This record gives sequence, C-alpha cells and structure tokens, in this order.
Amino acid sequence: MSDRLFRSFQTRFSTVGLSAMFAPRKPRHPLLRVLLGMVGVLLLAGLLVIGLVVGTAMLAGGLLVRLLRGRGKPVAARTRVVDAEYHVVKPGQPLLR
Repeated sequence: MSDRLFRSFQTRFSTVGLSAMFAPRKPRHPLLRVLLGMVGVLLLAGLLVIGLVVGTAMLAGGLLVRLLRGRGKPVAARTRVVDAEYHVVKPGQPLLR
C-alpha cells in the first residue's frame, strides 16, 4: 500500500509538479525571444558596469584614505636600525654553542 502511494506521489510531482514548475521555457514567438535575449544581455552589461564602477570607487577611496592618513607626518628615513655582531662560519668547521 505504501509503495503504491509513494510511486503515485513520485510520478505526480516528477512529471508535472516541481520539475515542470521551475523549468526554464523560451517563448515561441521569435520577436519575443529576441527581445528577452536583448533584455538579458543588457542586464548582464549593466551589472558589469555597476561592478566596475563600484570597484573603481573602492580603489579610489582606498588611495584617498592612504594619502590623507600620511599627510602632515614627516617622512623619516629608516628608523629601525639593527646593530649586531656577525661571525663568518666556514664550511667544515664545527659549530660551537
């Protein structure tokens, strides 16, 4: 009984229900197909332009912040100097600890 119910439920929803409800369909009229294709291409181009504008604005804002943050501070030469003694270790010499 439950197997028959499951199969009828499965065939009902697999052929008509969810898969058919979300399947993309193109319109049959040729002009409407071309019009919807152009709308898709324009939408894609618009999103590309918006992304480029936002990316450029973010880069410009970052450069502006970097320029303003460094303004008023004197640019010093290297302030971190490492002073140490160095010994040359020749190959074949034992390392002393």
